[in-house]
Amino acid sequence: MFKHFFRLQWKSFFRAASFKTNLAFKILMIFGALYFIAIFLALGVGSYFIIEENGLGDPLKFVNRYLVYYLVMDIYMRYMLQKMPILNIKPLLYLPFKKSQVVSYSLGKTIFSFFNWAHAFFFVPFSIVLIIEGYNTAGVIGWHLGIMALFYCNNFINIMMNNKDTVFYPLVAILAILAICQYYEWFDITVYTSPIFNLFYDLPWTSLISWGALIGLYFTAFNYFKKNMYLDAGLATKHDIAKSEDYSWLNRFGNLGTFLKNDIKLIKRNKRSKTTVIMSFIFLFYGLLFFTNSIEAYENPVWKIFAGIFVSGGFLFSFGQFVPSWDSSYYPLMMSQNIQYKEYLSSKWYLIVIATIISTILSVFYLYFGWDAYLAIIVGAIYNIGVNSYLVLWGGAYIKTPIDLTSNKKAFGDKQAFNVKTLLLTLPKLLLPLAIYGLGHYLINPTAGYIFVALTGILGFAFKNVVFRKIEKIYKKEKYKTLLAYKQKA
Repeated sequence: MFKHFFRLQWKSFFRAASFKTNLAFKILMIFGALYFIAIFLALGVGSYFIIEENGLGDPLKFVNRYLVYYLVMDIYMRYMLQKMPILNIKPLLYLPFKKSQVVSYSLGKTIFSFFNWAHAFFFVPFSIVLIIEGYNTAGVIGWHLGIMALFYCNNFINIMMNNKDTVFYPLVAILAILAICQYYEWFDITVYTSPIFNLFYDLPWTSLISWGALIGLYFTAFNYFKKNMYLDAGLATKHDIAKSEDYSWLNRFGNLGTFLKNDIKLIKRNKRSKTTVIMSFIFLFYGLLFFTNSIEAYENPVWKIFAGIFVSGGFLFSFGQFVPSWDSSYYPLMMSQNIQYKEYLSSKWYLIVIATIISTILSVFYLYFGWDAYLAIIVGAIYNIGVNSYLVLWGGAYIKTPIDLTSNKKAFGDKQAFNVKTLLLTLPKLLLPLAIYGLGHYLINPTAGYIFVALTGILGFAFKNVVFRKIEKIYKKEKYKTLLAYKQKA
């Protein structure tokens, strides 16, 4: 039966309309995986000696001290990026398969996820080095098995936490606060967590506890999905109480106001769009990596513009890149109406501009790091409004990715969002402003660099109508390809 399921999945991959895009993305993912595997291997072999040479104490205890944050980051990355195979069981609910077989296959697929076995490239060589350096062999094996079981526990915790925002985000917020408290030496949570990981080495048999937890989590997930795997639960949509929202003050803008009202309602009512707003807010703090001089590589003055663009453009990048995919569920209906592309795109553009201005105002706390820091954000906002706002709308014509508004999965992007055209459009978004600033900074002075970037944004704003006509032509050209792509489920 498992062989049959695997054959169906294999055919689904090759027969999908997005096969070429999937293949290109899979190849890219393979190179990315090889890159991270190489890094993990290097760290696994070299961490022991790096920790020892820098006098940071016992290498094993040092790793155990910060392992709690490693585990938390792992589950965070899983929650945002790991695909949930259990979502693919809907087509099988009509067929005469046993529920237990379908659920076992779906859960079993996650065991072979890159998010599970990638950790072995660090922990296996690190464990071998520990044994070579004289650590107790049984203790190291017990520690290694116990830690690896915890990563697989994360796998099933993530499955059961899927779309449980009320649990996930408060938990991440609490752990982020604890990390900040440890950084400023107010409270150190590792004092309480590291003894637990040390116990796996001191008493190897205690690793059986984490394996027992893993088995328990597997059967909990298995029983939950088996119990709820029936047609009514698997296929029925959730109906919420309808709420009427007027926004009559937007009527004065005609059709543009109608589109703006729809966008505001979409953002307020759907899980995926709410996640995008949260991500945009998180982008506000991205500049701390650059303006606090905490990372030596970012001390180059050119990076300040890079930070300014991201701080002010969080909503632009997270929302704008998926226009018109936000409307994919009813895009065919829209295209059957007498709708002008220019009005439709203008509504998205104004929404992006308003969000960029709000982000710039909210980031006023960067004045703490000096006027130079906040000036970089203001200049980045001008460039975002005058140049990047057009580029994300332009790129959206090529990203034919239907969005499930009820799920926050792939909030950082989607495999179909990768293609040569969107990649080329990324260059002027990020690299061009750095080059423009560097030109003014090194040839004249830092102020000239800011002026050059700001003037580029103002110039782009001046040519808004010309640019919009070109973007409108592209959307019309890609219209039927987009409609076809939104019908595809794979």
